[in-house]
Amino acid sequence: MSEPEMIIAAPPAPASAPSRPWATAGEANLARFYDLLLGGKDNYAADRDLAERLLRVQPHARTAARENRAFVGRVVRALAEHGVAQFLDIGCGLPTRENVHQIAQRHAPGARVVYVDHDPIVLSHARALLADDGNVSVVGADLRDRDALLEAVTVSAPLDWTRPVGVLLTSVLHHLTADDRPHELAAGLRRAMPPGSALAVSHLTADPAPGAVAEAAALYAAGCGAPLVPRGRAEVAAFIDGLEPLEPGVVFTSEWRPEGPVRPPDQALMYAAVGLRR
Repeated sequence: MSEPEMIIAAPPAPASAPSRPWATAGEANLARFYDLLLGGKDNYAADRDLAERLLRVQPHARTAARENRAFVGRVVRALAEHGVAQFLDIGCGLPTRENVHQIAQRHAPGARVVYVDHDPIVLSHARALLADDGNVSVVGADLRDRDALLEAVTVSAPLDWTRPVGVLLTSVLHHLTADDRPHELAAGLRRAMPPGSALAVSHLTADPAPGAVAEAAALYAAGCGAPLVPRGRAEVAAFIDGLEPLEPGVVFTSEWRPEGPVRPPDQALMYAAVGLRR
């Protein structure tokens, strides 16, 4: 049986308010906030204020974000070396110093990468910075509407769905509540993946530090206007159900094929899992 979710939701919006993926004035933005934790400069006072308050209750949040980003780099390299030359990065966030296409193309020259996000802030930055690379596309779509996302990627992006694709769901699924049916969404993506493809997941968990993570998640949800749902190991493992787990299985991000000293679980704070479709 799946472990129960710890749902930290934002205060409910008025019934007439439209659903919005980005922050309003005076509110932190989840993409800018994550970029701030990574050391980025595209942030505002609301993002910095939230980071300061959150780091007081969960001082390892910055480390966790950077360990997650390092995991992304290692998994993209591993898949590229495995022969995957196409990547679909869903919930990509703001461009950083080491983007997926840069890592992939270093190990698989000519690799194609499609970035997907539903935040207009992310899309405008990504399109401005990545437009010059013919093997890189930026698509506006929402993971919560999987069918529309796959259609948008198929119609407007240069992915060949007869060849393996590395699908990245890193640091994104914990923004979905049970009502969003995240495991069903992941299952649909797994079914769409051709043989030889892989699904990589990283996901916040409260397992190593329940109190601090719950308090930090509540601050985050209130500050960003978006839910944050830590999940346990069994629930994260279920995202790659039916796929062949790549070694070392479901572990903390810092433990997935590390290249240096391994941060302990209470600093990594996210599980990582990668599954291969045979």
